[in-house]
Amino acid sequence: MPTTSYSNLPTEVGSPIPTNTPHAISVALPTWQDNVDYEEGRERVVNRMLTGYPRFFINKQIEKLMSICEEKFAKPSESSLLFPSRKVTERCRAYLRRYYESNNPNCFRLAEIIVTPDQSKSLTQVNITLHIIFFPKEAFSVAKSFWQHTGDGISSRLAEYVLNILQTKSNEQYTKNLYKVSTKRASFCKRYSSIQASSSRNLDCEPKGTLFTDITSINDSTFVEQNFYVEERYGRNLPISFAEKAKLELKRRIVSSLKIDEESSIPTERIVKDVTEKEVFLFPSGMSSIFHAHRFLLTAFPPRKSICFGFTYVDTLKILQKFGPGCYFYGNGSSSDIDEIESLLESGEKILALFCEFPSNPLCKSPDLKRLRTLADKYDFPIVIDETIGNFVNVKVFEWTDIMVSSLTKIFSGDRRYYEVLKKVINSEYEDLLWGEDAIFLERNSRTFRERIMKINESAEAICELLRNSPKVKKLYYPKYITPNIYLQYMIVKGGFGGLFSIIFHSDLASQQFFDSLVIAKGPSLGTNFTLACPYTILAHYHELDWASSYGVEPGLIRVSVGLEDKIDLLERFQQSLDAITE
Repeated sequence: MPTTSYSNLPTEVGSPIPTNTPHAISVALPTWQDNVDYEEGRERVVNRMLTGYPRFFINKQIEKLMSICEEKFAKPSESSLLFPSRKVTERCRAYLRRYYESNNPNCFRLAEIIVTPDQSKSLTQVNITLHIIFFPKEAFSVAKSFWQHTGDGISSRLAEYVLNILQTKSNEQYTKNLYKVSTKRASFCKRYSSIQASSSRNLDCEPKGTLFTDITSINDSTFVEQNFYVEERYGRNLPISFAEKAKLELKRRIVSSLKIDEESSIPTERIVKDVTEKEVFLFPSGMSSIFHAHRFLLTAFPPRKSICFGFTYVDTLKILQKFGPGCYFYGNGSSSDIDEIESLLESGEKILALFCEFPSNPLCKSPDLKRLRTLADKYDFPIVIDETIGNFVNVKVFEWTDIMVSSLTKIFSGDRRYYEVLKKVINSEYEDLLWGEDAIFLERNSRTFRERIMKINESAEAICELLRNSPKVKKLYYPKYITPNIYLQYMIVKGGFGGLFSIIFHSDLASQQFFDSLVIAKGPSLGTNFTLACPYTILAHYHELDWASSYGVEPGLIRVSVGLEDKIDLLERFQQSLDAITE
């Protein structure tokens, strides 16, 4: 089992977490003020960020590849984004047409660029098709919101893969002709790549030499060389040709986790025993799985509003609000909310589906799945459950849902009423957007997930006991203490309460003092091998603090995701931070 050290904790604002990794999924924001300044776009923070949470921050490798494509093919007034398939770019264009006000409906252009490696030198590399959407620079924030909500942007590893191909070709070209830049028109279109317009009009993309002529400085640094070593030594232990096998193994691992334990006390009337890897679909991010679940439902059934039950992660609600007819939001996730839903359904209102988390992020509330399932069966709507926070090892909720989603980038790094119609739609609409190298890393990192989760369960429960007994803590949100009567009904016999909890202190100043003095990694994301904390409400709801507070998500809330560090050491660090509170 991997161990975690504090010796290389990033202390500089904007540094990747973990340190010196080009594909880090978190970024160091060590103090409370760093997080506030990040949300307010202060230069002292945003100009120093080397990375960020993938859906909120364009990775530097992706940014570099975008700039190359824009230099070659964009108009001076245009920006771009890169996606893994044409269908995704088309959905982005539809989103822009809906949310970006423009008098020119043709101001969004799609293009495809095929990058071809030298197969004579490497039989393990594959051709890559880059799908690009060009749009007015003023529309970037709208396009970026599509990137954030859907989670369907290209992988940073895919960008790195393409840049490495271009770097190789650039080096070869430089060796062949040291002083002359090739401007041969056919060199781009025929030898190295091809571009295809999305409409009958030709794109204004006269090649300025080959696509790779600007890549010469990409890998010219010790930092990148070190990153490459870390990736090769500790991660990329299989070539890209093994991607499909890795994906199959991931699916089988998920299926094995869904099988009901014979010791489980969970009622068996909804057990699904015949689930196979054919019922498992992989997506590039957890949010992507939620987005596509909603999209599949909109395709399978008449378009109706959905229900968002409980205070879910921010983009789940945004997806339901922005894509399709909208949604009803029951943010408290309480029994009285279920009463209101029942009244709504009794009035004759039809809904598309009900989305919820088990337990919720960040308040760790567990919804009454049995009662919701009764309503779903009576009023004919499916239930979608995101069990990322609970995870496969701790809870069994599959029997109560029609679609279950989970984030494989977190800890895990049929007999259904709607089965036939959903399976038909998914088989027709599903695209495998998971980049092969990401699948290889996920498979590798998930081999010991059960052991890791058990250790994390133990440490998190001990830390929560410490915090719960402190008079300085106003409220502690952890499944063991929040709606425990519901959570325990679905907890596996040998499971636990998970590694995520949230804390609220008696004042915002106390929250800041605790957070600033806490000697652990501090940044967005959760479910990592290392303990990670963030001022959740500041990062997720900074521009709607009053609205979030009305559902109990106060501005001073700190969310903690426990990792694999030594339990005693963690307890000492949390006690020291409690002692740092002067109020």
